[in-house]
Amino acid sequence: MSKLPPLASVLVLAIFVANSYAAEPVRSGLQAGEKITAIFEPLNVNGEHAGERHCLVCENGVSPVAMVFARQPSEALWKLLAELETTTANSDALAMGSFVVFLNEDDKLKEQLAASAKKHSLKKLIVSTYEVAGPEGFEVAKDAEVTVVLYRDFKVEANHAFRAGELTAAAVDKVVADLPKILVKKE
Repeated sequence: MSKLPPLASVLVLAIFVANSYAAEPVRSGLQAGEKITAIFEPLNVNGEHAGERHCLVCENGVSPVAMVFARQPSEALWKLLAELETTTANSDALAMGSFVVFLNEDDKLKEQLAASAKKHSLKKLIVSTYEVAGPEGFEVAKDAEVTVVLYRDFKVEANHAFRAGELTAAAVDKVVADLPKILVKKE
């Protein structure tokens, strides 16, 4: 049996480590059971406070909220946002809020996001931007392309995080399936 040359051994090990890392789900954002204890003011692109820095966590208070952090827009992300828009619009009795924070402050992206929000008829869901690192206290991972945090009364009920390319139609369906966790009527 022949031995692999040292460089080949290193490459095989590197591939093995990379593949095992990719198999692990990304952990990003506050996790189920954790409380939101921080606030931040993203620059709103649409809605009542368009063009202003405004705290969406503060605005939504104890209501059920779908909070999304994203690095770049994609078709799958717009599909998710459209689903959240519909659910938010149909949940007026519960005063559901929803927003996406693009962790990207490129001025060209802001213009593109404003046009896309209009194109996709996002009226209830607020589109905003913030610093690339994300807000302190929200634990957004650098390798997460999209992080979805569903919370109510500032308590996280569900979390979904995706690396680039992982937000598929099936993944969107899983996020939507968790919305009832925050849309329960209080007795």
